[in-house]
Amino acid sequence: MIAIVDYGMGNLRSVQKALQKLGFDAEITGDAERVRRADKLILPGVGAFGAAMQNLRRAGLDRAMREFIDRGKPFLGICLGLQLLFDFSEETWTAEPERGLGILRGKVVRFPDGLTDGQGKPLKVPHIGWNALHFTRHDALFEGIEEGSHVYFVHSYFPVPDEEEVVIAVSDYGIPFCCAVQVQNIRAVQFHPEKSSAVGLRILRNFAEQ
Repeated sequence: MIAIVDYGMGNLRSVQKALQKLGFDAEITGDAERVRRADKLILPGVGAFGAAMQNLRRAGLDRAMREFIDRGKPFLGICLGLQLLFDFSEETWTAEPERGLGILRGKVVRFPDGLTDGQGKPLKVPHIGWNALHFTRHDALFEGIEEGSHVYFVHSYFPVPDEEEVVIAVSDYGIPFCCAVQVQNIRAVQFHPEKSSAVGLRILRNFAEQ
């Protein structure tokens, strides 16, 4: 069973429907014990970093996910679910960075002001729409996906890992940014595979078939 972590934020049903379309059983759950027992785990997310961490801690899901990952079973983070894996985020309403799960070393930063495209046209933040994937190394998550394939993004922040070797794909929005990582059994993407048409479905299939 693939468990989709429900912490009160994100379009969970769209991820579940995409997996079901591919023929995989997927359960949405906010129960920490069911998260621990899952065969595979997906942490999706849309919304504010701090509120998400608060909800995860309140439900004991932060500990449950760490235990799941420590068992070496397949884990996939999506959008905010990628960012939450890191140590800190600039997305905060206090003077201090917001603390994340700390499973991956690094921080989450906002796109800087004044970004422009290749023709000098100003780029808006958040980054919303289709953008190309550029692979930095081979990973099974992208098996069958061509270099330059387009996927769908909705975000104002992106991760900056301390260790460059964890990055498996980048995209470009005025600046190059990390949009996918892999460390052992952990994989996570900044874009939304469930909204990325055939390319996204192939990525979800690759994960589900691990």
